[in-house]
Amino acid sequence: MLANVISWLNSLANATLGLLLELVAWIPAWLSITIIGAVTGVLMLMVFKYTSHQSAIRHTRNQIKANLLGLSMFKDDLRVGLGMQGNLLKFAGRLLALSVVPMLVMIVPTCLVLSQLALWYQARPLVEGEKAIVTVQTSADPEAVQQIALAESPAYRVAKGPVRVPGKQMICWEIEALQPGRHQMQFTFGNDHIDKQLAIGSGLMPVSLVRPSLDWTDTLLHPSESPFGDTSPVQSIAIEYPERASWIYGSHTWLITWFLVSMVAAFAAKPLLNVNL
Repeated sequence: MLANVISWLNSLANATLGLLLELVAWIPAWLSITIIGAVTGVLMLMVFKYTSHQSAIRHTRNQIKANLLGLSMFKDDLRVGLGMQGNLLKFAGRLLALSVVPMLVMIVPTCLVLSQLALWYQARPLVEGEKAIVTVQTSADPEAVQQIALAESPAYRVAKGPVRVPGKQMICWEIEALQPGRHQMQFTFGNDHIDKQLAIGSGLMPVSLVRPSLDWTDTLLHPSESPFGDTSPVQSIAIEYPERASWIYGSHTWLITWFLVSMVAAFAAKPLLNVNL
């Protein structure tokens, strides 16, 4: 049930956020992740403003400042000092509680945005002549692992395989990228045809690492393609794309860059939008 809901949300995100991200694909990747981080940081700040109790947050912050001031003034009085430290803990807890509602409001759209960004920055497409391993995880049906085949295409050639591993319900091929573009690999099982996206090129383009099973975490992490149903002979198809190498927008750094830029943008816009955090 949850996986179906996430799949529906992914379709909505692909049709909206996915199209918006297409607009920044033509600029350098370091600039696009910076712009996206700044915009999302400001948007999250605005959501926080209109979903939180701003007057209560302002009052709590003033109480914290007052107790900090009192702590410095009465630092030689143990009884007063302990009382003010207790107040600081109480108001810090209240501040955290006041942030729960906006955080709950933002958690779903933030996860959808991050899963869309991962399509663009988590891996790079194959380049012409580059090879990659394609792995199909089948259902428990023993005929599936024996009969699923990979169709030929001018976009790629099968360099090795298939290697069938019935014990792990798995089939592997090594393919060589031939033709730049966004393609559909086609697998056959009897009269059934099963598709998997394939990205080949040197620029910035969405890369779907896995067409997932109907599991809510896999569906959330791999939003570009619809998940396989429980009765499908195929449960997942994965392509081992190369990692994107960059200190700013690489496979291991894009999330850090997005987080830092969004935080800086949010704190820079805080006084302009008159938001209490």
